[in-house]
Amino acid sequence: MKTIKIILGIITAFVLAFLLTGLIVKQTNYSAKVSVNKSIEDVFKTFNNSENIKNWIPEVKSFEVVNNNPGKTGSVYKIVVDNQGQEITMTEKVMAYVPNEKVTLFFDAEGMLKKDDYLFTEKDGVTTITLNASCQSESYIMACVFPYFKGTFRDQDQSYLDNFKAFAEKQ
Repeated sequence: MKTIKIILGIITAFVLAFLLTGLIVKQTNYSAKVSVNKSIEDVFKTFNNSENIKNWIPEVKSFEVVNNNPGKTGSVYKIVVDNQGQEITMTEKVMAYVPNEKVTLFFDAEGMLKKDDYLFTEKDGVTTITLNASCQSESYIMACVFPYFKGTFRDQDQSYLDNFKAFAEKQ
């Protein structure tokens, strides 16, 4: 009986820690970075050409323009991705667009709210793209889960940036 009480106490502690995570951690933040051996003008143009997105994010099945504003800020796109056999539809909104400097994108992917802030800098003909990302959830349970997947989110975005580097340097 004592062993059962100890096991139940340990399980209860883990469940409480998990549920407290959603109350304490409201947002999951991380960064990724890549350097591309091209000028900032070429990198920025390639990065922001919506026809290229499938070349560096292989899960993208379709990319549709919902609202294309002049100057890009405020533009809205509908993106369908294949997530391990399941189609997910997300909305992408351009929050900020400063040519050759910055692009900020906001994604609503079925309850996952994500902001990607891409900063572009150039030194000696090499352009560095720095991604500062933040994720949060509309659901409490998912908010409890996100902090534990921070490394997975970062690794996925880093692989997308690495794919972009390979694609951009071929152009």
